[in-house]
Amino acid sequence: MPRVAIYNINGDQVGEIDLKDDVFGIPVHRQALHDAVTMQLAGRRQGTHDTKTRAEVSGGGRKPYRQKGTGRARHGSTRSPIWRGGGIVFGPHPRDYSYRIPKKVRRLAMKSALSSKVEGGTIVVLEELKLDAPKTKDMVKILENLKVNNKALVVTAEKDDSVFKSARNIPGIKPLSVPGLNVYDLLAHKTLVITRDAVAKVEEVFA
Repeated sequence: MPRVAIYNINGDQVGEIDLKDDVFGIPVHRQALHDAVTMQLAGRRQGTHDTKTRAEVSGGGRKPYRQKGTGRARHGSTRSPIWRGGGIVFGPHPRDYSYRIPKKVRRLAMKSALSSKVEGGTIVVLEELKLDAPKTKDMVKILENLKVNNKALVVTAEKDDSVFKSARNIPGIKPLSVPGLNVYDLLAHKTLVITRDAVAKVEEVFA
């Protein structure tokens, strides 16, 4: 059972916490991580790209020259795909790129991402994260106290507007609540800063 330190917002260790093996201590499944990230990125694609076929480009209503006697190949339209300015064959059209992988694979990927943070020693558990008012300077000070000086994901149990507004303007820092936790953000940010309540909620959902 993984055991990690618990810190307060001043950066002082105030205890330790045992994390559940079946959430934070499983072997990292790289294929599940790859499948989950690919699914997320595919779902983010807008799919609004479009090309015009020969039926959609303007012009080409008249036969460019007579059928026989010119010595050239026969053509019925200047908007044929082989002509300059003609339509596009098999070009992209608006579509939905999103798809779903099995629920068990999604859960395995999430557990693998969380376990990788524990394995790499890049998880910081906070006893509590409360701010009286949104203030970026206060959040910067807390992260400095925790010695977090790189890309970090700040996770709370529920959405806290003061925390979210204080962290969202800091380069490399992304605030999230447990319902919004996802594999891509876990892997894209080097450090996971998570509150004790959020740990309990994550274990409740994924254990």
